[in-house]
Amino acid sequence: IEDFFKCFQISCQGATSITTFADFLCSKIDPGLRLAIYDKTALVIAERMRSEVPDFSGSRANLEVCILKYLAQEEKFENYKLYLSSPVDFLESYIQTHVETYCLDQNRRLVMFLNTTLTQYYETIQKAVFASTAVVKGRRDSNKIISLWLDEFCRELGGVLRLPRGDLVGIEHLEITDIEFLNDAMMKALSPLRNRLKEEFAHADLSSFEKQPHRILVEQFPGCKEQCPFCGSVCTNTIPNHDGDHQLVFHRPQVLGKWRVYKTDIFVTDICSSSVASDKLFRVSKYRWLPYKKYRDAGPPFSTWNILPDSSMQKYWKWFVCHFREQLEEFFKGKFHDRGEIPASWHKVTKQEALDELR
Repeated sequence: IEDFFKCFQISCQGATSITTFADFLCSKIDPGLRLAIYDKTALVIAERMRSEVPDFSGSRANLEVCILKYLAQEEKFENYKLYLSSPVDFLESYIQTHVETYCLDQNRRLVMFLNTTLTQYYETIQKAVFASTAVVKGRRDSNKIISLWLDEFCRELGGVLRLPRGDLVGIEHLEITDIEFLNDAMMKALSPLRNRLKEEFAHADLSSFEKQPHRILVEQFPGCKEQCPFCGSVCTNTIPNHDGDHQLVFHRPQVLGKWRVYKTDIFVTDICSSSVASDKLFRVSKYRWLPYKKYRDAGPPFSTWNILPDSSMQKYWKWFVCHFREQLEEFFKGKFHDRGEIPASWHKVTKQEALDELR
């Protein structure tokens, strides 16, 4: 109804209708321009962080290493609890925190990015005005000039921002002979629109984005989300829903997958890649036990994994288990004793040695 009234007002105003026409058209440009700026800026932020922030300049495997280093440097078990409980969610949270710091620190990069994108789009719209004016200039059929001008204007902006031509049919019958006046009126009407957006961007935060920049970054680090049923490590395949078995380069102590010796509080400190080379058994269900060597016979999720026999373990997890022994016992409700006693050699691993090995 409001648009209908505005179109009727334009048709009745005579000479001043061109100014009202320009204001009306800018009001239609506004929402599409705002959305386009936020969407483009989100992409720019992701691209800049990929090139400027070391954590995000490499592969997903490199990002995982950065996360482990961060956790060790912070040395807060609460962070490790979140990581162990849901490593995929922790990765997204890690990226989100870094995006917030990058955009909203004292440099206020977010405002700079938004204003830069606004300038680019503003210049594009100006060029569309000039191009549309050039197309209809010299035509004598004044009753069709605005319709043709709008056709060209929407065509010029078609791949840039959302401006449905159908929303403008109510103003396409305006008769006009001074096309240069229309050109000038559009330039004047665009200026307040730009100023309003600049004012909005000066106070913008990341909640203003429809597509969050951190989500774009997350999507640039795709990968399988399945966790080893024994130790909880995430499959290292970079293709979600990939064909073939899940697998890992390094497994972890099974205690981190919440494994204990049956009917005891004793943690399992073995790593699954060494267990599958042993004669040990594991409990599949209430009345069913299997040798680790035949773990695939247990069915899903065990049968979807390819766990290669390997007795080596990263120093990182040896240091972690020793350093956070008490917290792990409380968190997983068990004990490192008896068969689950932490090997003496693990206690000799320093945090620096653990971090150096990650490199």
